[in-house]
Amino acid sequence: MKEKSEIAELYEDLVKRFVQLAERRSDIRGALIVGSRARVEQPADEWADLDIVVFTSDPEYYLTKTDWTKSIGDYWLTFLEPTAAGNETERRVLFEGGLDVDFAIFPLRVYEGFVKNEGLSPEFMAQAVDTFERGVRILVDKDKKLSQFVDKMSSIERIPPHPPNQPEFLQVVNDFLYHALWTAKHLKRGELWWAKMCSDCHMQHLLLRMTEWHAHAMHGWNYDTWFRGRLLEKWADSRVVEGLHSAFAHYDVDDLSRALIEELKLFRWISQETAEKLQYQYPVEADEHVTEWIKTNLLQKKK
Repeated sequence: MKEKSEIAELYEDLVKRFVQLAERRSDIRGALIVGSRARVEQPADEWADLDIVVFTSDPEYYLTKTDWTKSIGDYWLTFLEPTAAGNETERRVLFEGGLDVDFAIFPLRVYEGFVKNEGLSPEFMAQAVDTFERGVRILVDKDKKLSQFVDKMSSIERIPPHPPNQPEFLQVVNDFLYHALWTAKHLKRGELWWAKMCSDCHMQHLLLRMTEWHAHAMHGWNYDTWFRGRLLEKWADSRVVEGLHSAFAHYDVDDLSRALIEELKLFRWISQETAEKLQYQYPVEADEHVTEWIKTNLLQKKK
């Protein structure tokens, strides 16, 4: 593996070639780096990718053609996927040497919306504020607007998440308990794929949300829980991190059964502590019914 400094230089070479491409093309009006390679706090290590946001009047070209990527560097593969916000599309490119670059392609209407702070949803703007607060590096600013916008966005205080109300809290708890029993039923049926996908995806998503609420309830709603579980090992309660070691399973009925019980146990104490801190009710009786059903039907000894 190359040294961190060597990898950083290789990424910088890609950046330089992208800027050269952008300067040649009149449709690209602005571009900037976001994410770890622009951050001061928790900056990029040798494993970090490169995130470039591109504002263009011809987004279709960058999403349907791949010839432009060749002028940046030799690559192994490329494909499209939704951006993190889900509003637009990005082209992901795996360049030679395993260098991973995400080109988020935004039309000029989004660019103008950024600059004028118009026509963009509150959710989109909230994520933009969070992204810009963590660090941004301007690469191309042909209209001299991005620098003004970055200064403006950097001055806006990030809006902390709000505490869930009692119904929102119960929604997550009941959803989790329901799908715990649902998972157990599919294990009994021998449908390991469905059971594992529910446990590892849907239920873990709910577990993450409760873990975030727990962290905020304990440390305040300005406490930084990053996004989608990023750096969870640093901000979550150490007991959560420890409990997660047992909450995942192999593709095996017995191990999935074991992990499901551990996942229930982990979710239970996180939820109960959160409920106590927020002065909410926890559905103890529903939990007991579900847990007893699972233990009786899933963990009964085979004859």
